[in-house]
Amino acid sequence: MIDGGDPPIAFGRSVCGELDEAEQREWLVTNGLGGYASGTIAGTLTRRYHGLLVAALKPPLERTLLVTKFDETATYRGESYALATNRWKDEHLAPRGFELIERFYLDGSTPVWEYALADALLEKRIWMSPGSNVTSVRYSALRAAEPIAVNLLALANYRDFHGNTHAGDWAVSVVPIAGGVTVTAYDTATPFSIVTERSEVTIENVWYRDFVLVQETARGLDDRDDHLGVARFAFTLLPGESVTLTSGICDAHSPCHPERSERSERSRRAERSASPCHPERSERRERSRGAEGEWIDQLERAAEQFVVARPTASDPDGRTIIAGYHWFGDWGRDTMIALPGLTLATGRPEIARKILTAFAPFVDGGMLPNFFPEAGQSPEYNTADAALWYVEAAAAYVDSTADRATLRELWSSLRDVIAYYRDGTRYGIHMDADGTIVASAPGVQLTWMDAKIGDWVVTPRMGKPVEIAALWYNALERMTALAALLGEPAHEYAALAKQARLGFQRFYNAQTGGCYDVIDGPGGNDASLRPNQLFAVSLPHSPLEVARQRAVVDICAAELVTSNGLRTLAPSDPKFIAHYGGSPHDRDAAYHQGTVWPWLLGPFAIAHARVYHDTARARSFLEPLADRLRDGGLGSISEIADGGAPFRPNGAIAQAWSVAELIRAWKEVARIG
Repeated sequence: MIDGGDPPIAFGRSVCGELDEAEQREWLVTNGLGGYASGTIAGTLTRRYHGLLVAALKPPLERTLLVTKFDETATYRGESYALATNRWKDEHLAPRGFELIERFYLDGSTPVWEYALADALLEKRIWMSPGSNVTSVRYSALRAAEPIAVNLLALANYRDFHGNTHAGDWAVSVVPIAGGVTVTAYDTATPFSIVTERSEVTIENVWYRDFVLVQETARGLDDRDDHLGVARFAFTLLPGESVTLTSGICDAHSPCHPERSERSERSRRAERSASPCHPERSERRERSRGAEGEWIDQLERAAEQFVVARPTASDPDGRTIIAGYHWFGDWGRDTMIALPGLTLATGRPEIARKILTAFAPFVDGGMLPNFFPEAGQSPEYNTADAALWYVEAAAAYVDSTADRATLRELWSSLRDVIAYYRDGTRYGIHMDADGTIVASAPGVQLTWMDAKIGDWVVTPRMGKPVEIAALWYNALERMTALAALLGEPAHEYAALAKQARLGFQRFYNAQTGGCYDVIDGPGGNDASLRPNQLFAVSLPHSPLEVARQRAVVDICAAELVTSNGLRTLAPSDPKFIAHYGGSPHDRDAAYHQGTVWPWLLGPFAIAHARVYHDTARARSFLEPLADRLRDGGLGSISEIADGGAPFRPNGAIAQAWSVAELIRAWKEVARIG
């Protein structure tokens, strides 16, 4: 059990014992490599992405499902209790172990189950070893009058985490080793092992077919999956005893050693508790439970899950940010937007430095990669804003650290961004005569509103998107200051900034009191009410005078703000779609046509604080998301939510910029005052 009182995220039988409630709440643990373990409270597999060990074979990518789950049966006082829950074809549910869950909670970010077996209480907890593709599961007899016998079936696989397995006659090698088994899926596959310090082990090597994945059913995708029962483990727990099973890719650097994993986890938890990564955290923990900001503590724990390894030739210890779990990789735009909140606002500037320097070699033609493909192909550069966010992230780092040496290291990359945006780069991106940026290429989605279905770009936004213009002006002002800091010529950046500020005034729409979303597009100016204009207020340098800044905040507040984030399109617009769901086509069509994005509440709250100087009021827009830590991705914030009531969380269960911008905004609005 957890020390120091009740955890903030905990559920009893009213949630755990109701399948619908237990399945919609998902847990996540990560290893800092891009790998993870995840599932539902109920224990059912509802997504192809669920698994006990999804390993990053080439960090942070090539994520591969190795160990799916353990299906446990406990015997106590002569009675047998099946703890697992599985869904099969024809909606057959067997066994129904969720009905035995007395309690589930997060101990920090560690998921913990307590199963009631008559008068006994059996605990299960899951964690991953940092820096290793290794997952551990510990079973403890918290309360018992007699020994508890545990028998579990280890289910495994070897597939890309985006896929499904239809095993056919696939023959897998399962061989015994001391305390467990080693599994080799095929000749060129990476072997992995499942071991324990004490257990009877019986090799099974039998396929279990047609697990039904209801989330994939809802998404209109292949919803059947097969998993290999590799072996059975049997052990007995006396009252107060524990047994740990460790699964992973075992080598000299990552030994699959249960006792070592147990010691490492205890040490890691003690270190985190004793030495929080930010001084403010220890101050908050002195406050009573439920006091202001406790949910920010939980978000700071969630923030750690997104920072992962990206080794480079110049820095084997390079870092990047996974955009979201389960299915996202590291995206340039998402990384740079999330960097200040995940690293600087949580007191980890060294991680920020490693991310900035890891991305610097990838700046090409003044552009930052949009994303790195999972299979390791060349990065794709189809984004007009990622490089401008890179300038802002670098400037925020320098603001926080005054680290001129790193700024000097980044300077050529930052200078290239400005030069290429001024003179022209891919996809026709260039500075126009009015000082603003043209981002217009038929058939290419260049802004963060990037949904594309076949050849159809759902929100093309061709012309001059408002946030690109705001980011360009902000970048020029930032570069003016950074150049001066390094003793570099700054006059050209200052002159361009003056021109960009003047040109930005063309975005103001006197008829609505806000800004056009796009100007000079194929159809003229686009007056659609979207949240992108907020960046002209929330960024450190605004091109708008104060009255117009306030007008932008007010118009967004009136139609776009919800308790879960900002809508991407006003409900009054005929193209508004209130609910995100259905087939891939239906989901992508709704993605930026009304769907709510939590990360946008950060810029909104900051913009609101800047024009109204009311910290409590600005923070009040963020506070409803504290409740979402107990729904969807537990302890984290989802990628999106429906644009209509009840604003149900959707998309990825944990999104980097959702978490990052809430942390950053919570602290920034207090600084603004």
